[in-house]
Amino acid sequence: MFVKSGFSFSALALAAAISAGVSPAASAAADSRTVNMISQGDLKILDPIQNPSYITRNHGYMIYDTLFSQNSKGEIKPQMVETFKVSPDKKVWTFTLRPGLKWSDGTPVTAADCVESLRRWSARDVSGRLLGAAIGELKAVDASTFTLTLAKPFGPVIEMLGKPSSNVPFMMPERIAKTPAAEQIKDTTGSGPFVFKRDEWVPGNKIVYVKNPHYVPRKEPADGLAGGKVVKIDRVVWNVIPDPNTALSAFKSGEMDVYELPPADFLEPLAKEPGVKLSLDPLGNQGWLRPNHLQAPFNNPKARQALTYLVNQDEYLAAAGFGPKYRHPTCTAYFMCGSINESRAGAQPYQKGQDLEKAKQLLKEAGYKGEKIVVLAPSEPPIQAAAALVTIQNLKKIGVNVEAQAMDWGTLQARRSKKDGWHIFHTYSVGADVFSPAVNAYAQANCDAAPSGWPCDAELEKLRADWVAESDGTKRKQITDAIQARMYEVVPYVNFGQFFQPMVYRSNLSGVLDVGIPVMWNVEKK
Repeated sequence: MFVKSGFSFSALALAAAISAGVSPAASAAADSRTVNMISQGDLKILDPIQNPSYITRNHGYMIYDTLFSQNSKGEIKPQMVETFKVSPDKKVWTFTLRPGLKWSDGTPVTAADCVESLRRWSARDVSGRLLGAAIGELKAVDASTFTLTLAKPFGPVIEMLGKPSSNVPFMMPERIAKTPAAEQIKDTTGSGPFVFKRDEWVPGNKIVYVKNPHYVPRKEPADGLAGGKVVKIDRVVWNVIPDPNTALSAFKSGEMDVYELPPADFLEPLAKEPGVKLSLDPLGNQGWLRPNHLQAPFNNPKARQALTYLVNQDEYLAAAGFGPKYRHPTCTAYFMCGSINESRAGAQPYQKGQDLEKAKQLLKEAGYKGEKIVVLAPSEPPIQAAAALVTIQNLKKIGVNVEAQAMDWGTLQARRSKKDGWHIFHTYSVGADVFSPAVNAYAQANCDAAPSGWPCDAELEKLRADWVAESDGTKRKQITDAIQARMYEVVPYVNFGQFFQPMVYRSNLSGVLDVGIPVMWNVEKK
């Protein structure tokens, strides 16, 4: 998964960068119809189905639309769909598209386009595969209507079609959606509010989008990712500025309207600046420590439980630069605190927080006798780098023979895909990617990915299958509790904290939506 890039800087360096800025009145971004944004990184892959990286997902939201979308309350609402119904036995779902929908080339959107788009998505996405396995038939009835017939019970059909984060079930023309899921698409004709300007794309420098003249928004007000995607500007430019000090200077001078992901060290000073606002995703992000389930001692669940006792969430998030207002109080919910699936089941032994002696005892019970433990320690991004250092220090405190292997993030991603040669790595995900048992790829224990160290647990997989088969919300909550309790037994990964990394923007912008994704519909610039 793509993770955010950036570096950590001292308060002194930050103060110097801020003082070097000039008044917002001197803004070079004077064009009120163009929004200039410092993007989280460089857009390298244009296919949001083939690749789950967050920057590619963000690109997808600019140029594609979805059948359903999630609003600010976490509810799933129709988007491209006008009406839908389900048969009394809950097996046949019928969807009718809104009239007048067009692709960015001006051709009509059809039900056949949506059917093929869903097939491609379900072949690639973790929750899409669960839904795909339950579908007996998916077919277009006419130009605007299609049906989804289940071969076996599946409760969260609408929730999966409205999945808000990677991989998002974006709709594409049939001819493009027929591209094999393992191949990247070459045509970016979309169904969304903006058009990608391939002729102005300069990799490593800028990505340009313009208003889609053929897009028909819903009539409801924008609400989260749902509602009317009304475009009130003509042009959006993502600017790639790898050096944070240079990026900060560009934002402070007014050249840039939005700084998508400023480093954590920058947040407190920027929040105090006049003319600056923060857009905060209410769910936030979840950090996680992932042990290799195939390598001793972490092939023993007691050793993985030891890692849970090793964690003090405040310690991890403070090391990454997040002040108290940007981190959630200790959260033991695998499916995010504050989400509809928040649970306390199985977490009681860990409520008191870090217990180094208990961690040491469990490692001994798991058979650990001083063997070398390899922790992959990236030099960047800063959150993963800081988390690795904290884990290394705490492992040493309980007498573990640690080997910290330094590397860049790209090398780490290649290393972690192998089944041996490593024991622990760290990363994080946005809350929308882990907030339910169906979308949380890291809760999988289906053994398919076991060669690269992923968990394999038949009981956990049965519970996840029960969860997606259940349509009753109360019963599904009971299964959620059972899933989390089992996760605390087998520990697929360790949650090292829930934190918030806001997007920063200038106060001359209005209508910015707090969704954790830099969508630019509903935005006006004075």
